Amino acid sequence: MASTLQNAIEFFRAFGLFDVVLPFLLIFTIIFAILEKTRILGHEGDEKQTPKKNLNAMVAFVVALLVVATNKVVSAINASLPNVVLLIVVFLSFLLMLGIFWQDGEFDFKKMHGTWYSIFTVLLFIGLIIIFMDAIKLDNGQSWLDYLISFAGNGGSGSVFGSVVFLVIMLAAIAFVVRGPKPTGGRGE
Repeated sequence: MASTLQNAIEFFRAFGLFDVVLPFLLIFTIIFAILEKTRILGHEGDEKQTPKKNLNAMVAFVVALLVVATNKVVSAINASLPNVVLLIVVFLSFLLMLGIFWQDGEFDFKKMHGTWYSIFTVLLFIGLIIIFMDAIKLDNGQSWLDYLISFAGNGGSGSVFGSVVFLVIMLAAIAFVVRGPKPTGGRGE
């Protein structure tokens, strides 16, 4: 027996709320916020350097409409957002556990443990890349992540995959050797 809430959600799904309205609002908000923050399109002539809201809103509106017009992008957004939210909840739960068991008062994880902060940032970024690679589908229905895994699992056409792995290892070794020691940070140094 369907409840009233289930009927309302089915109505919204049939209306296109999840396929059109919510992705449009999400993309519009993100693009508008980026344009407002960076002031790429310029600012008004006043002393406060207020961003050009009309121009920013129009560009964000057009970009959001273009995103909603393409079915593949909307389906990738709808497939990946639940996983992104799950990743955010896991990370926030981890930070809450650190805050509960670590110490009293203000807790600045970035300042106190910069290396671990960088590691967690890279891991979250890799997680986001994996989530979106799994959400974006090829023409045959296979996700980019499945294609990459099967490509790597089958030997990746031999020399191409081996060359890429060798190149990554060489670049990492060069970066490790070239980076040099950290500055000690004195007055005359």
